[in-house]
Amino acid sequence: MIHVFCSRLSFIHWLQNHLLPCPFKYLTGIDCPGCGFQRSVIALIQGNVQKSFLLYPPTIPLLLFFAYGIADGFFKLDTRKYAVKKTLFIIVGYIVLVSYGVKMYHLYAHYKLSA
Repeated sequence: MIHVFCSRLSFIHWLQNHLLPCPFKYLTGIDCPGCGFQRSVIALIQGNVQKSFLLYPPTIPLLLFFAYGIADGFFKLDTRKYAVKKTLFIIVGYIVLVSYGVKMYHLYAHYKLSA
């Protein structure tokens, strides 16, 4: 039991030290719509759902969408009649865009006030 716990901690520590840099943020200095996803997934792996949501709200819907896509690849769940994957894609896309809009508003609202 302790070995599993220690290996989990070392895996999380490794993940935290090997996050992929965002090329959009590197080039522009502005967060992209996906910035925060990696840290949010790490918080979710640690069992901290609230921190995960605060870091990047679309994490859980995105992970569920990816899981459905993988399951659909194996079991052919999506049919033309229902088009579940397309509907989920649109819903998750809206969640990402609304989350990004709110994040950008809160980050750059002070520029509007000082102008």
